[in-house]
Amino acid sequence: MRGADTFTDSLFIMRRLDDFVWADHPLRHVRTMVNVALKNFEPMRSSMYAADVKGARPSIAPEKLLRAMLLQIFYSIRSERMLMEQTQYNLLYHWFIGLSMDDSVWVPTVFTKNRERLIELFNEVLAIANKNGWLSGKHFSVDGTLIQAWAGHKSFVRKDGNDGDSANFNGQSRSNDTHESSIDADAKQVALEQAQITRGADKGYDAAEFIAEKRKLIEQGAGWAKLVDPIRQVMVRGLKKLDQLFVLTMAAYDLTRMRTLGQVRLQMAQ
Repeated sequence: MRGADTFTDSLFIMRRLDDFVWADHPLRHVRTMVNVALKNFEPMRSSMYAADVKGARPSIAPEKLLRAMLLQIFYSIRSERMLMEQTQYNLLYHWFIGLSMDDSVWVPTVFTKNRERLIELFNEVLAIANKNGWLSGKHFSVDGTLIQAWAGHKSFVRKDGNDGDSANFNGQSRSNDTHESSIDADAKQVALEQAQITRGADKGYDAAEFIAEKRKLIEQGAGWAKLVDPIRQVMVRGLKKLDQLFVLTMAAYDLTRMRTLGQVRLQMAQ
């Protein structure tokens, strides 16, 4: 018998939010590690707020804000405004952040102050990895990657103000010494041949065994970050905001690696 194309909304529902998330969903393991990291530096966060006895208006829990910011990286969401829009109708996001089904989402501006706590989250994630034996002290490597700024070539004008028609720069000589972006003063011009150079440093970095085994691990983090899009071309301006975004992205990358390593260890133990 053909089913009818009708919709009847239920007044009550007898299921928990956790029931809507698959038992083997990757975010389950990630959320467990995130909660451990957030718990470890909870006393420091509490000292930043007024005591409850003073009767101040309660803030949005910083733990929920940090979980929401991680979701933005995991799912390549372009802005906090879009993150809140998708959280409004996504039960998975509600569950991961710690919102109930009928909790209202926040205005995007609430994330501004919370970015300053990202370095503590990153450090606690590394502490969890170290405790589980997922870190190695055998190698200390340095690598660099090109990050495209949120500024176009036409935004670069002469520092002395004698630029004339800055939009028509064909045939003109431009350098970081004479020009700067009117949109982002920290943005720099990079020639194409410079952008294609990859530099790395490590003891014995040019050895064949290092290139075969370690180089991939060094480049994998930046490659993942550019694949999920937050640092391919950043939508923030200034080195301070870029640093905050990079730390958050690397914390998200570490969590995905740690989830995989945990599953591998579990399978080997079985």
